[in-house]
Amino acid sequence: MKLFDLSGKVALVTGGTHGLGMAIAKGLAESGAELVITDIFQDKLEQSIEKYKNEGYKATPYLFDVTDENEAEEYVNKILEAHGKIDILVNNAGIIKREMAVDMKVADFRKVIDVDLVGPFIMSKLVATDMIKRKSGKIINMCSMMSELGRDNVSAYAAAKGGLKMLTRNLATEWARHNIQVNGIGPGYFATSQTEPIRKDGHPFNEFIISRTPTARWGDPEDLQGAAIFLASEASKFVNGQVVYVDGGILATIGKPANE
Repeated sequence: MKLFDLSGKVALVTGGTHGLGMAIAKGLAESGAELVITDIFQDKLEQSIEKYKNEGYKATPYLFDVTDENEAEEYVNKILEAHGKIDILVNNAGIIKREMAVDMKVADFRKVIDVDLVGPFIMSKLVATDMIKRKSGKIINMCSMMSELGRDNVSAYAAAKGGLKMLTRNLATEWARHNIQVNGIGPGYFATSQTEPIRKDGHPFNEFIISRTPTARWGDPEDLQGAAIFLASEASKFVNGQVVYVDGGILATIGKPANE
């Protein structure tokens, strides 16, 4: 359908070298978008670009740190010069530090906030400058269920993702008049290489997630592609400031009764 066609669009996906970011990037490319992939690790970039190209997608790598405003500005300008425009920005780059709040160093807390919240602000600000001139643009922030809920060991991550939800709403408010839509995706628990150790049968956390999720399974990274394509396409041209939670229904329920 033309509503979901991304042919001729340039999609910049930060941290799109693996996991959920790569799955989203592939979904956008499958709908016709040309990919621009960033990361701070050269080896990850090279490996991911090879994967994209082997699957027939057009993807170009750029090595820079989204938390460095000067460096990010330099490379966004290079991307605009090389590709002519950036139609879609997916702020996917992120980190997590699992540690109880009383034990967490302030420097570690600040690092998570810097990558997960300040980075998206820097990239959105830089990319929106050109989008405003062209009166067109899509920005997708990778939020989280921790944008809504708290949990042990992730105070910095939850603070950043809660802030990212509100940043999404505020940027949508400021830039809607320029035909720019700023929305978020909030993933639930997904089967990735990072979660593999805790997804084994018998692992307490695996049992918890399966019992807590109405669909009774971990998400497949490809489950995020539909939401990403929707938010990146003309199909969502009057959707702004929203977070689409792709969580198998976790946020919709208080959980199963203890005797069930």
